[in-house]
Parts: sequence; structure tokens; C-alpha cells
Amino acid sequence: MKLNLEQLKEITTGAINIKQENGRFTFSRFTAEQQKLYQLTNFDFYNKSQSTSGIKLSFITDSKSLFIKFKTSAATSRKYFSLDVLIDKKTVDYIDNFSDAVLPQNYTKTEYVLGEFSKKFILGDGEKTVCVHLPWSVKTAIEEISLDDNSFLKGIKPDKKLLAFGDSITQGYDALRPSNRYVSKLAEKLGAEEFNKGIGGERFFPKLARLKEPFTPDYITVAYGTNDWSHIDRITFKAKCKSFYENLSQSYPYAKIFSITPIWRKDRNEFRIFGAFEKVEEYIREAVDPIENITVISGYDLVPEDENCFADLRLHPNDNGFEYYEKNLYDKIKNII
Repeated sequence: MKLNLEQLKEITTGAINIKQENGRFTFSRFTAEQQKLYQLTNFDFYNKSQSTSGIKLSFITDSKSLFIKFKTSAATSRKYFSLDVLIDKKTVDYIDNFSDAVLPQNYTKTEYVLGEFSKKFILGDGEKTVCVHLPWSVKTAIEEISLDDNSFLKGIKPDKKLLAFGDSITQGYDALRPSNRYVSKLAEKLGAEEFNKGIGGERFFPKLARLKEPFTPDYITVAYGTNDWSHIDRITFKAKCKSFYENLSQSYPYAKIFSITPIWRKDRNEFRIFGAFEKVEEYIREAVDPIENITVISGYDLVPEDENCFADLRLHPNDNGFEYYEKNLYDKIKNII
């Protein structure tokens, strides 16, 4: 039983739009207005917005098998990807392009083959909950997704919604498995549908916070600052940070907004025109202090100051680092909500 566009829409979470073009299903995690903004201001960021980070297929079925055929193409500087399949919240299988290789400790710059991939997944007997995490690092167009003929299919969409703004770490760099990203695990614990707006290299962008979503989020996380420190001066940062949070609060006055300050980075003591790295958190706290629905969470409390928790040994968490990130972040959020 090949799924059609309407069935795919029923089981997809985290996508603003789903289209069927040239025999393939494509997914958008940004609105058309948001994509246009990036297209006009930063084409690299526009290309990164095409990745399928945070998009999942979530459903209940009694099918004994699942077949997926899809095409991947570059969206970020990372050329590795994984598509994860979970049954009843446990990872059972995946398709990736790196399992046959011996990965170096810093696997972020290694070249891997992209293109068409397919696999038949064995789901087992009986009714079960299936969740397919699409890759965070690449564009993913599904050519076919099939279940057993005459099988039962029901989509699952959480009642609550989590809107996640941020840079590369929010997008997913450098989790080997998309299901291990901190936003994915946080959304699951919050019982929320993830809408991921992470863009590698992004900084506080006030215009983005003015472009509203076609839904009302219950929770919003914002995790910028590390790229701001690397690239701009503190006066510009203060103005953009303040404007972003003001715009965001005006757009979503009833959402619980969590401002996550930057996590540890190995080069934090190097010179930047911005000034000291620890000033980023200080300025963020100053910017959001007058805004009632924003709570600041210190990133320094989330991931250990250990390069072994980072895929590139300096900045981007690996799967182990993301486990720390999500657990510590959720422990702080649950005490607030």
C-alpha cells in the first residue's frame, strides 16, 4: 500500500508544508514568507532551511513492514545523514551513508555519498507506534513510502507545539542520529510537536521573529549567541538580541519562552571584537529582563566542558553531548512549567 499525499500529511509532524513534485514528496519546516526572507538576505541560510530537521513520520499501524525510498541532496556542510526508525519509542533500524565507514573522532568534515536510498524495515507483528525521523543535515525527498496492503494506519500528532529557534546546534549539528538531537528529545518529553527553525551559522535575526507561524506554540526555545560572539560587536548584538526577543514576545504573548544561552566552546578564551564570551549570557539576561514570558537558562549548565562530548572537539555536540544537553535542559524546564 503506497501512501498518497493526504496520508503522508496525516502522519507528518514538524512540517509547515508538504508537496508532491515530480513524483516525490518534499517537506518545508519554514513558511514561504520565512524562506523568502532568507532567500533575499542569506542564500546559504536559505539552503540550510531546506533540510528536514525536526520532521518526522509518526503513526500507529499493524503493518509488518515499512518500505521507504528517498533522495538526499546537500543542504549543509555536513554530508552524512541518517533516517531513524523507532518502534514504541525504541530505535530499531535506520538508513545512513556512514555505517560502512570507519569514522574518525572528528567526523564532521568527511565526505559521504548522497543520492537515492531505499530500505524495507521489518516492524513485526501486532499494532505498534512507528516514528521515522528524517535527516537534519540534508534535503530529503521521499519517492515512495509503503505499508502492507490492507494494513491499518493512524497518524499521531501531539497536542502541544514546541517552536525551536537557534543556530547549528538547534538544527542538529553534529548528531549522527537525528532522533538524538536535543530538540527532538525535549519535544518528546514535553509531549509536543517539534517545529525546528535552527539554521547553521545563524544569529539573532529580529525580522524572523516577526514572521508568525500558522499555529500557536505552547513552548518556544531560543538558542543563539555563540555565532554572534564570533562575528559581531557587542553594540550590534545588544540591539539585535533585544529586538528579537521583543518581536518574539509580541508575536506569541502567551507562549512560555526559554532563552538558552551559549554552551561551552573550546575557543571561548580567544579574542573577538565582541569581547569576553561570558558577556553573551549577561547581555541576553539584560535584554529579556523586562519581558515577562521569557525565562533564561544558562547553557553552561547543560553540556560538560569536555571535548569528547563534541563531534568537532570544540563546538558542536555529538550524540553523547546532546544526551547531556537535553536531560539537563528538560530538568530545568520541568521545574518552570
